[in-house]
Amino acid sequence: MRTLIKYFHLWLKLTENSFLISFTGKFNASLFLLGKALRFALTMGFIIVLFMQATKLADYGLVEFMFFFLTFNLIDTVTQLFFREVYRFRPMVVSGDFDLVLVKPMNPLFRALAGGADPLDLLMLIPYVGILIVVAGRLGVATVPNVLAYLLLVANGLVIATGFHILVLALAIATTEIDHAVMIYRDLTGMGRVQVDIYREPMRTVLMFVIPVGLMMTVPAKAFLGLLSPWFIAFSVLFGGAFFFLCFKIWNVALTKYSSASS
Repeated sequence: MRTLIKYFHLWLKLTENSFLISFTGKFNASLFLLGKALRFALTMGFIIVLFMQATKLADYGLVEFMFFFLTFNLIDTVTQLFFREVYRFRPMVVSGDFDLVLVKPMNPLFRALAGGADPLDLLMLIPYVGILIVVAGRLGVATVPNVLAYLLLVANGLVIATGFHILVLALAIATTEIDHAVMIYRDLTGMGRVQVDIYREPMRTVLMFVIPVGLMMTVPAKAFLGLLSPWFIAFSVLFGGAFFFLCFKIWNVALTKYSSASS
């Protein structure tokens, strides 16, 4: 417990520094927020226009389709909120600053993964959650079991997303490249903006069980709609835990291969 409290206080300090840095450039921060808001609005508009031409897509109506997209936004934004430091890890490795992290009395994975939350993503998360709640109410399926299953699988999606980011960090140590790996991750998760049911086989299976974007983004919304059995929910949680454990092991192996900038 004392260790958790120590790391929580450390995270708060790093987050405070991140907030101060972000708000020093208010104009750039405003442009960033505007760009995110426009992208969100354009995607929502595209979905509405799409359903003006068809009443259903892959057996889902407009409100259900929007709920899938909003669930994707929730998980994606929370992930970026906490793991924005991953995007700054490569310069740390190339410059040798990671050496200084390794000699400090803290877990290097904690510093590389969660070295400060992003305040701009926090600001975007507030309207996302509000719209999500409104759309969820329109579905008329908000029973206690469905809500609990949804929250459990959203948490599981965040565990899978954490595993992906740990894997990206491991690749950065092994290859000193991270920019491309992050962009590949962004492109893959972008396929989860819509439910993976719309893809044909074998792509659907690949996105569900090989690159578990479907388990991360689609499965929580399907649980809220009451479309999943308890067995599949349990399997999804076990799969998410196993995936995270595998990525953590890969990180530990990569850390043993790290070469100091002075070597």
